[in-house]
Amino acid sequence: MATRRLAVRYLSIGLAIVLLNGLAGTAYTAFGPGPLDFAGGRGASGSEYRGRDPTGVPQSLASASLVERGKYLVRAADCVECHTADHGTPFTGGRAFVLTFGTLYSTNITPDADTGIGKYTDEDFLKAIHKGIRRDSRNLYPAMPYPSYTYMSDADALAIKAYLFSLPPLHSVTPPNSLIFPFNQRFLLAIWNASFNADRRYKPNPERSAEWNRGAYLAEALEHCGECHTPRNPFLSLDNRRKFGGELQAGWRAYNISTDVETGAGAWKEGELVDYLSRGHSPRRGAATGPMGEAVDESTSHLDPGDVAAIATYLKSVPAVRAKDLPALRLTDAPASHAEQPNGNASVLGEAVYAEASAGCHGWTGVSSALPLATLIGARSVNDPSGINVAQVIVHGAARHPGETTATMPAFGETYSDRAIANVVNYVTARFGAVGARLSANDVAKLRNGD
Repeated sequence: MATRRLAVRYLSIGLAIVLLNGLAGTAYTAFGPGPLDFAGGRGASGSEYRGRDPTGVPQSLASASLVERGKYLVRAADCVECHTADHGTPFTGGRAFVLTFGTLYSTNITPDADTGIGKYTDEDFLKAIHKGIRRDSRNLYPAMPYPSYTYMSDADALAIKAYLFSLPPLHSVTPPNSLIFPFNQRFLLAIWNASFNADRRYKPNPERSAEWNRGAYLAEALEHCGECHTPRNPFLSLDNRRKFGGELQAGWRAYNISTDVETGAGAWKEGELVDYLSRGHSPRRGAATGPMGEAVDESTSHLDPGDVAAIATYLKSVPAVRAKDLPALRLTDAPASHAEQPNGNASVLGEAVYAEASAGCHGWTGVSSALPLATLIGARSVNDPSGINVAQVIVHGAARHPGETTATMPAFGETYSDRAIANVVNYVTARFGAVGARLSANDVAKLRNGD
């Protein structure tokens, strides 16, 4: 009897915690800003807007078929990046998302009736996109960015469905998720959704230009930039009080892209943002690598130039958020002679590894004479005292445009030890950045393991 009373007590405590978290989350959402509230125009009816409809495809595709329009929107929504396993078949799922509370695997979104979405009706598909609810009425985990896709118009979501249903149906069973308690209890997501999923479609802001509205729709609803670049609150939803202020994602840093001049993208000109999103690189601004490199390769580089320009216009309007752990960028070249040592935690081993593996491409000044993409001066990753992204690139390599060997950074993870990689990261950030990193061999080992 005592054991039963104790079990009931713990169950009551658990339910109370869930309820309080739900109420706190609801209050946090009710009094916290949404992703577009910074722009003003709250409560304005979409009917007051007189510009071009910001949803849909660019004018160049206005007369295209539903499937062709859907293909463009699938690119804009970057579906293939998440729904394709490493070296897997596009859209068949199986990509692992390693989180602090377990591993999630993306699903097959080809029209296979048994393992994909072949049985989804239009209504089923809209519920998944906007509400995060599967065809079997179970909740999706928000690794699927439905809290951002919820702003997508019905027409655009159904165009995406039309394209996906035009693909060959491929039978592909994805691995089961492995999550710890209570994260493996899907029913709890109903509480999370009620608190943190707005479940509303995008409405144009009549106080802003047509280009701004198009950029806002693309950045917030389709490209879902905030899902990576906006910090999370204690309930793991986006904290728009620090919108675009940067966050750690899948072992990489998604940097601050707010308009803060020193630690964000405030000093970038719109043309530099356009270059970066279109080509994955802008002179002396660094190159896109890791998940951002994939986003450029699979999504933004395929967008209409007008759409890329609209995203840049929107990004330049986002309020400044300062990243407290990042210094202002160093923009001056390093000494031409490697005999002049950098300040910070640089070592003889770090210099030796750099001389052997990197100096021929990146140079001693940090300005590459071989390839503009390889210039290190001005890159945020080199000016990040955590050294995380530099270490990831050294371990895993980076191919800016697959197939173009001149734009490929080889992976050195099998060539050098954790100690050697830690030392070269510390050397590179000290020589070419504002503050040197202090990575240890153990830090690099954790990055290798996805910790």
